[in-house]
Amino acid sequence: MSALLKFCFILFGLIGLYSLSSAQMQSDAAVLNNSMQKIDVQVGSGAEVKTGNTVVVHYTGWLYDPLAVREHGAKFDSSVGGPPFTFQVGASRVIKGWDLGLVGMRVGGKRTLIIPPELAYGRRGSGMQIGPNAELVFDIELIGIK
Repeated sequence: MSALLKFCFILFGLIGLYSLSSAQMQSDAAVLNNSMQKIDVQVGSGAEVKTGNTVVVHYTGWLYDPLAVREHGAKFDSSVGGPPFTFQVGASRVIKGWDLGLVGMRVGGKRTLIIPPELAYGRRGSGMQIGPNAELVFDIELIGIK
């Protein structure tokens, strides 16, 4: 094999590795606390959420199911079709996964959060629908910032 051909193979291999590294870094940026994932389904064009902002959202909550489509298992709650939900980010009025997961989101955006138990309801669960140590999935639409 000619030296030029070997050089080309090595060069393309390095470019491929660089591309994988870049993709991994972008993926890592979407993982918070080594366990929560945030997936921007639609990036908004409005103002960006910061800790302390009061936000207005529509949401749907699902139990995490790795075998279901998009990991959305049984639905347990939703504001869609009713009034939107309003809360202050970072004030501990919602589960920790929401306080962390909405920061940086822009008005008009839609984001999916996959939240581990330690950032949700933990060992205690919540009511009859969310058992102990349940991993949750939330589809959130940011309607506004007050």
